[in-house]
Amino acid sequence: MIRTKFSTPIDQRYFEDYVEGDVHEFGHIEVLESEMLSFAERFDPQPFHTDPKAAGKSIYGGLIASGWHSASLMMRLFVDHYLTHNASLGSPGVDELRWLKPVRPGNSISLKVTVSKTNRSRSKPDRGIVHSYVEALNQDGEVVMTMKALNFISLRNKD
Repeated sequence: MIRTKFSTPIDQRYFEDYVEGDVHEFGHIEVLESEMLSFAERFDPQPFHTDPKAAGKSIYGGLIASGWHSASLMMRLFVDHYLTHNASLGSPGVDELRWLKPVRPGNSISLKVTVSKTNRSRSKPDRGIVHSYVEALNQDGEVVMTMKALNFISLRNKD
């Protein structure tokens, strides 16, 4: 079932609002060349991320975003639209992060997030773990990045 909107606002969302099998699509964030270059120069200074001329001669045929920049753009959308603003308790990590297609200046990234699994914590009964399969898509609907996210979320009903 694709739901572009949760029935509960993001600032009132708890573990119980993440329903296994639900699919949520949202967001658009523009990929700006200036931000790509700035990020890459600071954190991932490979020529195909930092030098348009060198990037043109690379296997990519032009400038591409660092995968970590792409992940940061995804995270912005994930936090703005999917992850509860009032009950998030952090994350133990992500699994299977994959960069499938280059992200380029001028692209527009959106997200498709599937709630894969939810389970209440056995050791901490006030929270649960939400497993999400995240797909970042470009403006043509092509999947450019995927990952499996784990998030600790407080329960609304703690009994």
